[in-house]
Amino acid sequence: MADDTTNQGIPEPEGHSDIIDTDYQIGQDNIETRIGPFGMDIHNPVFLISGLSIVAFVFYALALPEQASAIFGWLRPWLTSTFDWFFLGAANIFVLFCLFLIVSPWGRVRLGGAEATPDYTYVGWFAMLFAAGMGIGLMFFGVLEPVYHMAISEPLGVASPFAEDGSIIAANVAAAKTMGLAATIYHWGLHPWAIYAVVALALALFSFNKGLPLTIRSAFYPILGERVWGWWGHLIDTLAVFATLFGLATSLGFGAQQANAGLTHVFGLPMGISTQVVLITVITAIALVSVLRGLDGGVKVLSEINMGLAALLLLFVLIAGPTLLILTDFLSGLGAYAKELIPLSNPIGRSDTGYAHGWTTFYWAWWISWSPFVGMFIARVSRGRTVREFIICVLIIPSLVCVLWMAVFGGVAIDQVLSSPETSAVKAQVIDSYNPPLSLFAMLEGLPLAKITSVIAIVLVIVFFVTSSDSGSLVIDTITAGGKVDAPVPQRVFWCVFEGAVAIVLLIGGGLGSLQAMVISTGLPFTVVLLVMCWAIWRGLMAERR
Repeated sequence: MADDTTNQGIPEPEGHSDIIDTDYQIGQDNIETRIGPFGMDIHNPVFLISGLSIVAFVFYALALPEQASAIFGWLRPWLTSTFDWFFLGAANIFVLFCLFLIVSPWGRVRLGGAEATPDYTYVGWFAMLFAAGMGIGLMFFGVLEPVYHMAISEPLGVASPFAEDGSIIAANVAAAKTMGLAATIYHWGLHPWAIYAVVALALALFSFNKGLPLTIRSAFYPILGERVWGWWGHLIDTLAVFATLFGLATSLGFGAQQANAGLTHVFGLPMGISTQVVLITVITAIALVSVLRGLDGGVKVLSEINMGLAALLLLFVLIAGPTLLILTDFLSGLGAYAKELIPLSNPIGRSDTGYAHGWTTFYWAWWISWSPFVGMFIARVSRGRTVREFIICVLIIPSLVCVLWMAVFGGVAIDQVLSSPETSAVKAQVIDSYNPPLSLFAMLEGLPLAKITSVIAIVLVIVFFVTSSDSGSLVIDTITAGGKVDAPVPQRVFWCVFEGAVAIVLLIGGGLGSLQAMVISTGLPFTVVLLVMCWAIWRGLMAERR
Protein backbone atom coordinates (compact mmCIF):
# COMPACT_ATOMS: atom_id res chain seq x y z
CA MET A 1 0.00 0.00 0.00
CA ALA A 2 1.44 3.35 -1.01
CA ASP A 3 2.21 5.93 1.64
CA ASP A 4 1.33 9.63 1.42
CA THR A 5 4.59 10.62 -0.22
CA THR A 6 4.13 8.00 -2.89
CA ASN A 7 0.61 9.21 -3.66
CA GLN A 8 2.08 12.37 -5.16
CA GLY A 9 -0.43 14.89 -3.85
CA ILE A 10 -3.48 12.60 -3.55
CA PRO A 11 -4.54 12.62 0.13
CA GLU A 12 -4.74 9.31 1.95
CA PRO A 13 -8.29 7.98 2.36
CA GLU A 14 -9.81 8.90 5.71
CA GLY A 15 -12.33 7.18 7.94
CA HIS A 16 -13.32 3.62 7.13
CA SER A 17 -12.56 3.37 3.41
CA ASP A 18 -11.50 -0.06 2.24
CA ILE A 19 -7.97 0.49 0.92
CA ILE A 20 -6.81 -2.08 -1.64
CA ASP A 21 -3.68 -3.89 -0.48
CA THR A 22 -1.23 -3.71 -3.37
CA ASP A 23 2.53 -3.41 -3.51
CA TYR A 24 2.30 -1.09 -6.52
CA GLN A 25 3.63 2.41 -5.86
CA ILE A 26 2.58 5.38 -7.97
CA GLY A 27 5.32 6.15 -10.47
CA GLN A 28 7.30 2.94 -9.98
CA ASP A 29 7.34 2.29 -13.75
CA ASN A 30 8.15 5.88 -14.63
CA ILE A 31 11.24 7.13 -16.43
CA GLU A 32 12.73 10.30 -14.99
CA THR A 33 14.99 12.39 -17.20
CA ARG A 34 16.39 15.89 -17.12
CA ILE A 35 17.54 17.96 -20.09
CA GLY A 36 18.97 21.22 -18.85
CA PRO A 37 16.35 22.96 -16.67
CA PHE A 38 13.55 20.73 -18.01
CA GLY A 39 12.59 17.54 -16.21
CA MET A 40 10.39 14.66 -17.37
CA ASP A 41 8.65 12.01 -15.27
CA ILE A 42 6.81 9.77 -17.74
CA HIS A 43 5.11 6.41 -17.42
CA ASN A 44 6.70 3.62 -19.41
CA PRO A 45 5.31 2.59 -21.87
CA VAL A 46 2.04 4.63 -21.93
CA PHE A 47 3.70 7.98 -22.62
CA LEU A 48 6.06 6.57 -25.24
CA ILE A 49 3.40 4.64 -27.19
CA SER A 50 0.75 7.38 -27.12
CA GLY A 51 3.22 10.24 -27.65
CA LEU A 52 5.01 8.62 -30.60
CA SER A 53 1.69 7.54 -32.15
CA ILE A 54 0.29 11.08 -31.98
CA VAL A 55 3.48 12.55 -33.44
CA ALA A 56 3.38 9.99 -36.28
CA PHE A 57 -0.31 10.76 -36.92
CA VAL A 58 0.40 14.51 -37.16
CA PHE A 59 3.23 13.96 -39.66
CA TYR A 60 1.14 11.53 -41.74
CA ALA A 61 -1.81 13.93 -41.99
CA LEU A 62 0.49 16.79 -42.97
CA ALA A 63 2.51 14.74 -45.48
CA LEU A 64 -0.46 13.06 -47.22
CA PRO A 65 -3.46 15.37 -46.67
CA GLU A 66 -5.48 14.11 -49.65
CA GLN A 67 -5.15 10.47 -48.65
CA ALA A 68 -5.94 11.31 -45.03
CA SER A 69 -8.99 13.34 -46.08
CA ALA A 70 -10.33 10.44 -48.17
CA ILE A 71 -9.95 8.01 -45.26
CA PHE A 72 -11.61 10.39 -42.81
CA GLY A 73 -14.46 11.04 -45.26
CA TRP A 74 -15.22 7.32 -45.53
CA LEU A 75 -14.74 6.48 -41.87
CA ARG A 76 -17.46 8.56 -40.22
CA PRO A 77 -20.55 7.40 -42.19
CA TRP A 78 -19.42 3.78 -42.00
CA LEU A 79 -18.99 3.86 -38.23
CA THR A 80 -22.23 5.75 -37.51
CA SER A 81 -24.35 3.46 -39.70
CA THR A 82 -22.72 0.23 -38.47
CA PHE A 83 -22.45 0.84 -34.72
CA ASP A 84 -25.38 3.18 -34.03
CA TRP A 85 -27.18 0.50 -31.98
CA PHE A 86 -24.08 -0.08 -29.84
CA PHE A 87 -23.53 3.59 -28.95
CA LEU A 88 -27.22 4.23 -28.19
CA GLY A 89 -27.61 1.05 -26.14
CA ALA A 90 -24.46 1.73 -24.11
CA ALA A 91 -25.50 5.31 -23.32
CA ASN A 92 -28.83 4.03 -22.00
CA ILE A 93 -27.00 1.65 -19.67
CA PHE A 94 -24.91 4.51 -18.24
CA VAL A 95 -28.02 6.57 -17.44
CA LEU A 96 -29.79 3.66 -15.74
CA PHE A 97 -26.66 2.79 -13.76
CA CYS A 98 -26.30 6.35 -12.43
CA LEU A 99 -29.98 6.64 -11.51
CA PHE A 100 -29.73 3.35 -9.64
CA LEU A 101 -26.72 4.55 -7.62
CA ILE A 102 -28.62 7.69 -6.55
CA VAL A 103 -31.34 5.65 -4.82
CA SER A 104 -29.14 2.77 -3.67
CA PRO A 105 -27.64 2.48 -0.14
CA TRP A 106 -24.17 2.98 -1.66
CA GLY A 107 -25.12 6.57 -2.39
CA ARG A 108 -23.99 7.33 1.18
CA VAL A 109 -20.36 6.39 0.46
CA ARG A 110 -18.18 9.49 0.68
CA LEU A 111 -15.40 9.99 -1.87
CA GLY A 112 -12.18 10.24 0.12
CA GLY A 113 -13.45 8.52 3.25
CA ALA A 114 -16.05 9.17 5.93
CA GLU A 115 -14.26 12.26 7.30
CA ALA A 116 -13.30 13.85 3.97
CA THR A 117 -14.48 17.40 3.28
CA PRO A 118 -14.95 19.07 -0.14
CA ASP A 119 -11.96 20.92 -1.55
CA TYR A 120 -14.10 23.47 -3.43
CA THR A 121 -17.33 25.34 -2.84
CA TYR A 122 -20.38 24.49 -4.93
CA VAL A 123 -19.88 27.59 -7.08
CA GLY A 124 -16.26 26.80 -7.89
CA TRP A 125 -17.06 23.12 -8.39
CA PHE A 126 -19.95 23.74 -10.78
CA ALA A 127 -17.94 26.31 -12.74
CA MET A 128 -15.05 23.93 -13.35
CA LEU A 129 -17.07 20.84 -14.28
CA PHE A 130 -19.41 22.81 -16.54
CA ALA A 131 -16.71 24.80 -18.34
CA ALA A 132 -14.66 21.67 -18.98
CA GLY A 133 -17.65 19.51 -19.86
CA MET A 134 -19.83 21.49 -22.24
CA GLY A 135 -18.52 25.00 -22.88
CA ILE A 136 -17.54 25.08 -26.54
CA GLY A 137 -20.30 22.67 -27.53
CA LEU A 138 -23.08 24.83 -26.07
CA MET A 139 -21.75 27.91 -27.84
CA PHE A 140 -21.49 26.10 -31.18
CA PHE A 141 -24.75 24.10 -31.10
CA GLY A 142 -27.01 26.24 -28.90
CA VAL A 143 -28.63 27.98 -31.88
CA LEU A 144 -27.78 25.56 -34.67
CA GLU A 145 -29.21 22.34 -33.32
CA PRO A 146 -32.77 23.30 -32.23
CA VAL A 147 -33.35 25.06 -35.57
CA TYR A 148 -31.84 22.21 -37.58
CA HIS A 149 -33.89 19.50 -35.86
CA MET A 150 -37.06 21.55 -36.20
CA ALA A 151 -36.59 22.24 -39.90
CA ILE A 152 -34.37 19.55 -41.44
CA SER A 153 -33.53 16.35 -39.55
CA GLU A 154 -37.15 15.40 -38.61
CA PRO A 155 -36.43 13.29 -35.49
CA LEU A 156 -38.87 10.42 -34.92
CA GLY A 157 -40.48 11.35 -38.23
CA VAL A 158 -41.98 14.67 -37.04
CA ALA A 159 -42.43 16.67 -40.25
CA SER A 160 -40.64 19.95 -40.94
CA PRO A 161 -42.75 23.14 -40.87
CA PHE A 162 -41.18 24.22 -44.16
CA ALA A 163 -42.49 23.14 -47.57
CA GLU A 164 -40.11 22.61 -50.50
CA ASP A 165 -40.74 26.16 -51.74
CA GLY A 166 -39.75 27.58 -48.35
CA SER A 167 -43.25 28.45 -47.21
CA ILE A 168 -44.45 27.53 -43.73
CA ILE A 169 -46.94 24.71 -43.21
CA ALA A 170 -48.93 26.02 -40.24
CA ALA A 171 -50.20 22.60 -39.20
CA ASN A 172 -46.63 21.33 -38.65
CA VAL A 173 -45.25 24.28 -36.68
CA ALA A 174 -46.16 23.35 -33.09
CA ALA A 175 -45.06 19.71 -33.26
CA ALA A 176 -41.84 20.50 -35.17
CA LYS A 177 -40.86 23.27 -32.73
CA THR A 178 -41.44 21.09 -29.67
CA MET A 179 -39.59 18.14 -31.20
CA GLY A 180 -36.70 20.38 -32.24
CA LEU A 181 -36.17 21.37 -28.60
CA ALA A 182 -36.76 17.85 -27.23
CA ALA A 183 -34.35 16.27 -29.72
CA THR A 184 -31.69 18.84 -28.82
CA ILE A 185 -32.17 18.47 -25.07
CA TYR A 186 -31.78 14.70 -25.49
CA HIS A 187 -28.24 15.25 -26.74
CA TRP A 188 -27.31 17.60 -23.88
CA GLY A 189 -29.26 16.13 -20.96
CA LEU A 190 -28.93 12.98 -18.89
CA HIS A 191 -27.00 10.79 -21.34
CA PRO A 192 -23.79 12.80 -21.77
CA TRP A 193 -23.56 13.68 -18.10
CA ALA A 194 -24.13 10.04 -17.15
CA ILE A 195 -21.15 9.13 -19.34
CA TYR A 196 -19.02 11.72 -17.53
CA ALA A 197 -20.33 10.65 -14.12
CA VAL A 198 -19.38 6.98 -14.66
CA VAL A 199 -15.74 7.81 -15.46
CA ALA A 200 -15.45 10.50 -12.77
CA LEU A 201 -16.94 8.26 -10.09
CA ALA A 202 -14.66 5.36 -11.00
CA LEU A 203 -11.56 7.55 -10.82
CA ALA A 204 -12.57 9.27 -7.58
CA LEU A 205 -13.61 6.02 -5.85
CA PHE A 206 -10.50 4.01 -6.68
CA SER A 207 -8.09 6.87 -6.14
CA PHE A 208 -9.49 8.64 -3.08
CA ASN A 209 -11.05 5.64 -1.33
CA LYS A 210 -8.86 2.75 -2.47
CA GLY A 211 -5.47 4.48 -2.57
CA LEU A 212 -4.75 3.69 -6.25
CA PRO A 213 -3.21 6.01 -8.88
CA LEU A 214 -5.47 8.58 -10.54
CA THR A 215 -5.54 6.80 -13.91
CA ILE A 216 -8.21 4.97 -15.88
CA ARG A 217 -6.60 1.57 -15.29
CA SER A 218 -7.12 1.83 -11.52
CA ALA A 219 -10.88 1.37 -11.93
CA PHE A 220 -10.27 -2.14 -13.28
CA TYR A 221 -8.38 -3.45 -10.24
CA PRO A 222 -11.43 -5.40 -8.92
CA ILE A 223 -11.54 -7.26 -12.26
CA LEU A 224 -7.88 -7.61 -13.29
CA GLY A 225 -6.16 -7.51 -9.91
CA GLU A 226 -2.38 -7.00 -10.10
CA ARG A 227 -2.52 -7.51 -13.88
CA VAL A 228 -3.85 -3.97 -14.09
CA TRP A 229 -0.25 -2.71 -13.69
CA GLY A 230 0.84 -4.70 -16.75
CA TRP A 231 -0.09 -4.61 -20.43
CA TRP A 232 -3.84 -4.71 -19.82
CA GLY A 233 -3.48 -1.47 -17.88
CA HIS A 234 -1.13 0.02 -20.47
CA LEU A 235 -3.71 -0.70 -23.17
CA ILE A 236 -6.55 0.90 -21.17
CA ASP A 237 -4.58 4.06 -20.40
CA THR A 238 -3.29 4.39 -23.97
CA LEU A 239 -6.85 4.11 -25.30
CA ALA A 240 -7.86 6.80 -22.82
CA VAL A 241 -5.12 9.11 -24.14
CA PHE A 242 -6.18 8.61 -27.76
CA ALA A 243 -9.88 9.09 -26.94
CA THR A 244 -9.19 12.22 -24.90
CA LEU A 245 -6.90 13.78 -27.48
CA PHE A 246 -9.22 13.29 -30.45
CA GLY A 247 -12.31 14.21 -28.45
CA LEU A 248 -10.60 17.40 -27.36
CA ALA A 249 -9.30 18.11 -30.87
CA THR A 250 -12.89 17.93 -32.15
CA SER A 251 -13.99 20.53 -29.60
CA LEU A 252 -11.02 22.74 -30.45
CA GLY A 253 -11.93 22.47 -34.13
CA PHE A 254 -15.50 23.57 -33.43
CA GLY A 255 -14.22 26.41 -31.27
CA ALA A 256 -11.74 27.60 -33.90
CA GLN A 257 -14.40 27.64 -36.62
CA GLN A 258 -16.86 29.56 -34.45
CA ALA A 259 -14.27 32.07 -33.24
CA ASN A 260 -13.23 32.58 -36.87
CA ALA A 261 -16.87 33.09 -37.89
CA GLY A 262 -17.39 35.61 -35.10
CA LEU A 263 -14.26 37.58 -35.95
CA THR A 264 -15.31 37.60 -39.60
CA HIS A 265 -18.82 38.72 -38.69
CA VAL A 266 -17.73 41.53 -36.36
CA PHE A 267 -14.31 42.63 -37.63
CA GLY A 268 -14.18 41.33 -41.21
CA LEU A 269 -11.29 38.88 -40.74
CA PRO A 270 -11.00 36.30 -43.55
CA MET A 271 -12.86 33.02 -43.05
CA GLY A 272 -10.90 29.86 -43.80
CA ILE A 273 -8.52 27.14 -42.66
CA SER A 274 -5.52 29.51 -42.56
CA THR A 275 -7.25 31.83 -40.09
CA GLN A 276 -8.39 28.88 -37.99
CA VAL A 277 -4.85 27.50 -37.85
CA VAL A 278 -3.62 30.88 -36.61
CA LEU A 279 -6.43 30.98 -34.04
CA ILE A 280 -5.62 27.50 -32.73
CA THR A 281 -1.94 28.43 -32.52
CA VAL A 282 -2.59 31.69 -30.63
CA ILE A 283 -5.13 30.16 -28.27
CA THR A 284 -2.85 27.18 -27.59
CA ALA A 285 -0.16 29.69 -26.63
CA ILE A 286 -2.60 31.36 -24.22
CA ALA A 287 -3.47 27.92 -22.82
CA LEU A 288 0.23 27.35 -22.13
CA VAL A 289 0.20 30.38 -19.81
CA SER A 290 -2.77 28.85 -17.97
CA VAL A 291 -0.89 25.54 -17.79
CA LEU A 292 2.04 27.26 -16.11
CA ARG A 293 -0.30 28.89 -13.55
CA GLY A 294 -1.64 25.52 -12.38
CA LEU A 295 -5.14 24.25 -11.56
CA ASP A 296 -6.22 26.92 -9.06
CA GLY A 297 -4.49 29.84 -10.76
CA GLY A 298 -5.40 28.81 -14.31
CA VAL A 299 -8.40 26.58 -14.98
CA LYS A 300 -10.35 27.56 -11.85
CA VAL A 301 -10.02 31.31 -12.51
CA LEU A 302 -10.84 30.97 -16.23
CA SER A 303 -13.81 28.70 -15.47
CA GLU A 304 -15.32 31.21 -13.06
CA ILE A 305 -14.80 34.06 -15.55
CA ASN A 306 -16.50 31.97 -18.22
CA MET A 307 -19.44 31.09 -16.01
CA GLY A 308 -19.96 34.78 -15.26
CA LEU A 309 -19.82 35.78 -18.94
CA ALA A 310 -22.05 32.86 -19.99
CA ALA A 311 -24.64 33.75 -17.33
CA LEU A 312 -24.54 37.40 -18.46
CA LEU A 313 -25.08 36.47 -22.12
CA LEU A 314 -27.85 34.02 -21.20
CA LEU A 315 -29.64 36.63 -19.10
CA PHE A 316 -29.36 39.24 -21.86
CA VAL A 317 -30.83 36.94 -24.52
CA LEU A 318 -33.59 35.92 -22.11
CA ILE A 319 -34.56 39.55 -21.41
CA ALA A 320 -33.98 40.98 -24.91
CA GLY A 321 -35.83 38.12 -26.59
CA PRO A 322 -39.46 37.08 -26.18
CA THR A 323 -39.07 36.27 -22.48
CA LEU A 324 -42.49 34.71 -21.86
CA LEU A 325 -42.17 32.57 -24.99
CA ILE A 326 -38.68 31.44 -23.95
CA LEU A 327 -39.86 30.37 -20.49
CA THR A 328 -42.77 28.55 -22.09
CA ASP A 329 -40.33 26.82 -24.46
CA PHE A 330 -38.20 25.80 -21.48
CA LEU A 331 -41.13 24.04 -19.82
CA SER A 332 -42.55 22.57 -23.02
CA GLY A 333 -39.11 21.39 -24.16
CA LEU A 334 -38.46 19.75 -20.80
CA GLY A 335 -41.88 18.06 -20.91
CA ALA A 336 -41.36 16.90 -24.49
CA TYR A 337 -37.91 15.56 -23.56
CA ALA A 338 -39.42 13.51 -20.74
CA LYS A 339 -42.18 12.25 -23.04
CA GLU A 340 -39.91 11.36 -25.98
CA LEU A 341 -36.88 10.16 -23.99
CA ILE A 342 -37.57 6.46 -24.53
CA PRO A 343 -38.36 6.71 -28.29
CA LEU A 344 -35.29 8.92 -28.84
CA SER A 345 -33.17 6.40 -26.90
CA ASN A 346 -34.37 3.43 -28.93
CA PRO A 347 -31.25 1.84 -30.51
CA ILE A 348 -32.93 -0.39 -33.11
CA GLY A 349 -35.41 -0.11 -35.97
CA ARG A 350 -35.07 3.66 -36.41
CA SER A 351 -36.35 5.29 -39.58
CA ASP A 352 -34.96 8.75 -38.72
CA THR A 353 -31.42 7.74 -39.65
CA GLY A 354 -30.37 11.30 -40.47
CA TYR A 355 -30.93 12.23 -36.85
CA ALA A 356 -29.89 8.96 -35.19
CA HIS A 357 -26.74 8.44 -37.29
CA GLY A 358 -25.71 11.98 -38.15
CA TRP A 359 -26.30 13.43 -34.70
CA THR A 360 -26.94 11.00 -31.83
CA THR A 361 -24.31 8.41 -32.72
CA PHE A 362 -21.70 11.11 -33.26
CA TYR A 363 -22.62 12.84 -30.01
CA TRP A 364 -22.39 9.69 -27.90
CA ALA A 365 -19.01 8.84 -29.44
CA TRP A 366 -17.86 12.41 -28.80
CA TRP A 367 -18.99 12.37 -25.17
CA ILE A 368 -17.41 8.97 -24.62
CA SER A 369 -14.13 10.15 -26.16
CA TRP A 370 -14.24 13.20 -23.93
CA SER A 371 -15.13 11.20 -20.83
CA PRO A 372 -11.54 10.46 -19.62
CA PHE A 373 -10.79 14.18 -19.88
CA VAL A 374 -13.96 15.47 -18.22
CA GLY A 375 -14.21 12.49 -15.87
CA MET A 376 -10.70 12.83 -14.47
CA PHE A 377 -11.07 16.58 -14.18
CA ILE A 378 -14.37 16.21 -12.29
CA ALA A 379 -12.84 13.50 -10.08
CA ARG A 380 -9.90 15.70 -9.12
CA VAL A 381 -12.18 18.48 -7.88
CA SER A 382 -14.87 16.27 -6.28
CA ARG A 383 -13.18 14.81 -3.22
CA GLY A 384 -15.37 14.98 -0.13
CA ARG A 385 -18.74 14.52 -1.89
CA THR A 386 -20.96 11.52 -1.26
CA VAL A 387 -21.74 9.27 -4.23
CA ARG A 388 -25.39 10.42 -4.14
CA GLU A 389 -24.46 14.11 -3.96
CA PHE A 390 -21.84 13.64 -6.64
CA ILE A 391 -24.15 11.94 -9.16
CA ILE A 392 -27.07 14.30 -8.53
CA CYS A 393 -24.86 17.34 -9.01
CA VAL A 394 -22.99 15.94 -12.03
CA LEU A 395 -26.07 14.39 -13.68
CA ILE A 396 -29.14 16.48 -12.85
CA ILE A 397 -28.01 20.08 -12.32
CA PRO A 398 -25.84 20.44 -15.48
CA SER A 399 -28.63 18.80 -17.50
CA LEU A 400 -31.08 21.47 -16.32
CA VAL A 401 -28.59 24.21 -17.18
CA CYS A 402 -28.19 22.74 -20.68
CA VAL A 403 -31.98 22.61 -21.08
CA LEU A 404 -32.24 26.27 -20.08
CA TRP A 405 -29.43 27.25 -22.45
CA MET A 406 -31.00 25.45 -25.42
CA ALA A 407 -34.46 26.81 -24.60
CA VAL A 408 -33.15 30.39 -24.46
CA PHE A 409 -30.79 30.42 -27.46
CA GLY A 410 -32.66 27.84 -29.53
CA GLY A 411 -36.07 29.25 -28.59
CA VAL A 412 -35.13 32.78 -29.71
CA ALA A 413 -33.63 31.43 -32.95
CA ILE A 414 -36.71 29.33 -33.73
CA ASP A 415 -38.97 32.32 -33.05
CA GLN A 416 -36.88 34.46 -35.44
CA VAL A 417 -37.07 31.80 -38.14
CA LEU A 418 -40.81 31.20 -37.86
CA SER A 419 -41.89 34.83 -37.38
CA SER A 420 -39.81 36.28 -40.25
CA PRO A 421 -38.66 33.45 -42.52
CA GLU A 422 -37.94 35.81 -45.45
CA THR A 423 -35.53 38.04 -43.47
CA SER A 424 -34.27 35.74 -40.71
CA ALA A 425 -30.47 35.63 -40.57
CA VAL A 426 -30.68 32.34 -38.67
CA LYS A 427 -32.73 30.74 -41.46
CA ALA A 428 -30.22 32.00 -44.02
CA GLN A 429 -27.25 30.51 -42.16
CA VAL A 430 -28.73 27.24 -40.79
CA ILE A 431 -31.49 26.17 -43.20
CA ASP A 432 -30.62 27.81 -46.51
CA SER A 433 -26.81 27.66 -46.58
CA TYR A 434 -26.02 25.47 -43.52
CA ASN A 435 -23.21 27.56 -42.04
CA PRO A 436 -23.03 26.25 -38.44
CA PRO A 437 -20.27 28.52 -37.04
CA LEU A 438 -22.29 31.65 -37.89
CA SER A 439 -25.60 30.49 -36.41
CA LEU A 440 -25.04 32.05 -32.97
CA PHE A 441 -24.03 35.41 -34.42
CA ALA A 442 -26.97 35.32 -36.83
CA MET A 443 -29.33 34.96 -33.86
CA LEU A 444 -27.65 37.81 -31.97
CA GLU A 445 -28.15 40.02 -35.05
CA GLY A 446 -31.88 39.98 -34.39
CA LEU A 447 -31.43 41.37 -30.85
CA PRO A 448 -30.27 44.79 -29.56
CA LEU A 449 -26.57 45.51 -28.99
CA ALA A 450 -25.59 42.83 -31.50
CA LYS A 451 -21.99 44.02 -31.87
CA ILE A 452 -21.38 44.01 -28.12
CA THR A 453 -22.99 40.62 -27.52
CA SER A 454 -21.13 39.14 -30.51
CA VAL A 455 -17.81 40.27 -29.01
CA ILE A 456 -18.81 38.72 -25.66
CA ALA A 457 -19.67 35.50 -27.49
CA ILE A 458 -16.26 35.48 -29.21
CA VAL A 459 -14.52 35.98 -25.86
CA LEU A 460 -16.59 33.15 -24.37
CA VAL A 461 -15.63 30.77 -27.17
CA ILE A 462 -11.95 31.66 -26.82
CA VAL A 463 -11.89 31.30 -23.03
CA PHE A 464 -13.78 27.99 -23.23
CA PHE A 465 -11.18 27.00 -25.82
CA VAL A 466 -8.32 27.86 -23.45
CA THR A 467 -10.00 26.11 -20.51
CA SER A 468 -10.53 22.92 -22.49
CA SER A 469 -6.97 22.88 -23.80
CA ASP A 470 -5.48 23.48 -20.35
CA SER A 471 -7.73 20.93 -18.64
CA GLY A 472 -7.11 18.38 -21.38
CA SER A 473 -3.34 18.65 -21.11
CA LEU A 474 -3.63 18.26 -17.33
CA VAL A 475 -5.65 15.06 -17.69
CA ILE A 476 -3.55 13.47 -20.44
CA ASP A 477 -0.38 14.30 -18.54
CA THR A 478 -1.76 12.65 -15.39
CA ILE A 479 -2.52 9.45 -17.34
CA THR A 480 0.84 9.38 -19.10
CA ALA A 481 2.67 10.12 -15.84
CA GLY A 482 1.28 6.96 -14.21
CA GLY A 483 -1.23 8.81 -12.02
CA LYS A 484 1.07 11.50 -10.70
CA VAL A 485 -0.79 14.79 -10.32
CA ASP A 486 2.33 16.90 -9.82
CA ALA A 487 4.43 15.72 -12.77
CA PRO A 488 6.87 18.24 -14.32
CA VAL A 489 5.23 21.12 -16.18
CA PRO A 490 7.08 20.48 -19.50
CA GLN A 491 5.01 17.32 -19.94
CA ARG A 492 1.78 19.30 -19.80
CA VAL A 493 3.32 21.77 -22.23
CA PHE A 494 4.04 18.89 -24.63
CA TRP A 495 0.45 17.66 -24.57
CA CYS A 496 -1.00 21.16 -24.80
CA VAL A 497 1.04 21.81 -27.93
CA PHE A 498 0.10 18.51 -29.56
CA GLU A 499 -3.61 18.94 -28.78
CA GLY A 500 -3.47 22.05 -30.93
CA ALA A 501 -1.37 20.28 -33.56
CA VAL A 502 -3.86 17.41 -33.89
CA ALA A 503 -6.76 19.86 -34.25
CA ILE A 504 -4.83 21.73 -36.96
CA VAL A 505 -3.90 18.67 -39.03
CA LEU A 506 -7.44 17.28 -38.83
CA LEU A 507 -8.87 20.60 -40.02
CA ILE A 508 -6.36 20.67 -42.87
CA GLY A 509 -7.07 17.03 -43.70
CA GLY A 510 -10.83 17.33 -44.16
CA GLY A 511 -12.33 19.90 -41.81
CA LEU A 512 -15.01 18.99 -39.29
CA GLY A 513 -15.70 15.70 -41.05
CA SER A 514 -12.22 14.40 -40.26
CA LEU A 515 -12.49 15.57 -36.65
CA GLN A 516 -15.78 13.72 -36.27
CA ALA A 517 -14.42 10.58 -37.96
CA MET A 518 -11.52 10.32 -35.54
CA VAL A 519 -13.63 10.98 -32.46
CA ILE A 520 -16.04 8.18 -33.44
CA SER A 521 -13.21 5.75 -34.19
CA THR A 522 -11.64 6.32 -30.76
CA GLY A 523 -15.01 6.41 -28.99
CA LEU A 524 -15.94 2.93 -30.24
CA PRO A 525 -13.36 0.86 -28.30
CA PHE A 526 -13.58 3.16 -25.31
CA THR A 527 -17.31 2.46 -25.05
CA VAL A 528 -16.39 -1.11 -24.17
CA VAL A 529 -14.02 0.23 -21.50
CA LEU A 530 -16.84 2.28 -19.94
CA LEU A 531 -19.28 -0.63 -19.91
CA VAL A 532 -16.78 -2.78 -18.02
CA MET A 533 -16.07 0.20 -15.77
CA CYS A 534 -19.70 0.15 -14.53
CA TRP A 535 -19.17 -3.39 -13.29
CA ALA A 536 -15.90 -2.37 -11.63
CA ILE A 537 -17.60 0.55 -9.84
CA TRP A 538 -20.28 -1.78 -8.55
CA ARG A 539 -17.70 -4.20 -7.18
CA GLY A 540 -15.74 -1.34 -5.66
CA LEU A 541 -18.80 0.08 -3.89
CA MET A 542 -19.83 -3.36 -2.65
CA ALA A 543 -16.42 -3.68 -0.98
CA GLU A 544 -16.70 -0.33 0.79
CA ARG A 545 -17.07 -0.61 4.55
CA ARG A 546 -20.40 0.93 5.51
